[in-house]
Amino acid sequence: MRKVKKRLKMSKFERLLYTMALFLLVISPISVVFSKATLAKINFEVEKQKKEIEKQEKTNESLTMTIDELASLTKIQEVAEEQGLSYNNNNIKTITENQ
Repeated sequence: MRKVKKRLKMSKFERLLYTMALFLLVISPISVVFSKATLAKINFEVEKQKKEIEKQEKTNESLTMTIDELASLTKIQEVAEEQGLSYNNNNIKTITENQ
């Protein structure tokens, strides 16, 4: 005698559930890898921007020191003497603001 196999019929809802579960099983690892790659790229860009900021801060600090050096009284007197001018403290007037 031959055995007859009964095939269980799945409802549309069950097929939908199995399809969704299979889809999630395939997509989950892909999405994890994609999100980690994106995060690594963003972290790389953040570090790059931090280095650029540090470099610009050092440049700004250097320029500030140069400005302070050039604005010093001795430097002003030196430039004035080079231009044939003399420093006379009596010619300097201080202006104060009345409030």
